[in-house]
Amino acid sequence: MANRMSRAVHTLNKAPKGMRVWLVSKMLGKTVKLVGTTKTRIEKLTSNESTITIRNLKRNQNHIGSVHACGMALAAESATGLIVGMNVPDSRVPVIKSMNINFVKRSAGDITARAHLTEEQVALIRDTEKGEVTVPCTVTDAKGVEPITVEMIWAWTPKRR
Repeated sequence: MANRMSRAVHTLNKAPKGMRVWLVSKMLGKTVKLVGTTKTRIEKLTSNESTITIRNLKRNQNHIGSVHACGMALAAESATGLIVGMNVPDSRVPVIKSMNINFVKRSAGDITARAHLTEEQVALIRDTEKGEVTVPCTVTDAKGVEPITVEMIWAWTPKRR
């Protein structure tokens, strides 16, 4: 069952390989303004997994030259939210219900967030009118270190008419 978002991403993924990341990132950056402002790159987006990168650009840095804490949170929130968004029917609205973020190490370089859903979680999102799901997500830096650990809980409810 495809929704508007998954149909749009599917269409953009038909573009030449070198343009896909740019096209999907640009489309979602226009929809979610902060994603566009930080120049977040949507490296991979399917109904089951996503990979998001926030580069260590000056605009995204904190006072010590690494990606700002809010940028790392954005990466995790975007990675998890986008795959929920790929699955929630158009008659429902996805919302972040809870973010639990623990900062465990200083990050180095770009930040990459990888999120995934099981087939059971996808079925729950698609078939349940109202509910919530914990979306597993790992955030790593350029050295492969996990500077933060996250727990992201997404909910969905019927759209108000």
